[in-house]
Amino acid sequence: MDHVKRREFMSLLASAAATWPLVAFAQSPEHMRRIGVVMAYAEDDPNGQIQVEAFRETLATLGWVERKNVTIDVRYARGNPARARELGTELLRQGFDLMVSNSNLVTAILQTEVRTIPLVFISVSDPVGSGFVKELARPGGNITGFANFQPSMGSKWLEKLHELAPQVDRVGLLLHPEPPNFGYLKSAQEAAPSLNIRLFDLSVHDSAGIESALANFAGETRTGLIVAPNVVSFANSQLIVALAARYRLPAIYPFAFFAKEGGLISYGFDERDQFRQGAVYVDKILRGAKPADLPVQYPTKFDIVINLKTARALGIVVPLQLIPDLVIE
Repeated sequence: MDHVKRREFMSLLASAAATWPLVAFAQSPEHMRRIGVVMAYAEDDPNGQIQVEAFRETLATLGWVERKNVTIDVRYARGNPARARELGTELLRQGFDLMVSNSNLVTAILQTEVRTIPLVFISVSDPVGSGFVKELARPGGNITGFANFQPSMGSKWLEKLHELAPQVDRVGLLLHPEPPNFGYLKSAQEAAPSLNIRLFDLSVHDSAGIESALANFAGETRTGLIVAPNVVSFANSQLIVALAARYRLPAIYPFAFFAKEGGLISYGFDERDQFRQGAVYVDKILRGAKPADLPVQYPTKFDIVINLKTARALGIVVPLQLIPDLVIE
């Protein structure tokens, strides 16, 4: 082989060698990523199922296809703190790349367990006051996500209930006694005098507490109810709606699924949308973004949903100035 041909051969060999890693990479299977999700709901709760489905669908549109390049392991805490801790510990032993939580209860428990992998929370109250992040704009650490309501929503729920049922002058706020819910209570208490309303703290821990609290509170006329967002109210949504109907309590709820189950009015945001946004954050993190650099976000759009059947049963005529985004006949 003469000098020129030898040089051309070596050049060709070097070029081929340079492409080998690329060819090998293209032919190798994609790295499988693992996501663990802990929901506060029970397995058969349709609201939790809808939210998880929105999460899965959005991840798929972003290129994360189950059984191809990602596995999504969803577990349900059923509103039980002990079960949430058990699930979190179990999933962490399995070597997940990222964890997702919903509710303050689940997030608080996972936060104590998750130290080295990212955690994205969805629909929590007061993430700074709850100790999940240092600040909204730059969370710091390995946790970020999406919050549900500012503390000022307590006064908003009271105002909307007053618009729909102005005869009500005595209102109970049904809440789980944890710091985020006290913000709603304080906000509603501050707004109550200007509306000539007496506001009462109805703190409950479980279904038995809900039944007892409402039975005792509903003894007077012109009485209404605000239901704060928390695991206890979510897990007992049908019970709360049924008791409000039994005691003829005009009630306002934080999410549309309460109104769809028979509640009078809801004022809140679409939780499915937050799970879609959560999927976007998961995508960013799996592609290299740091949770510390992804700001915690609050919803910007709130909808009013009114159940007309329930309104008629309570003898309530929806005022013209209260324009609902969705009406349930």
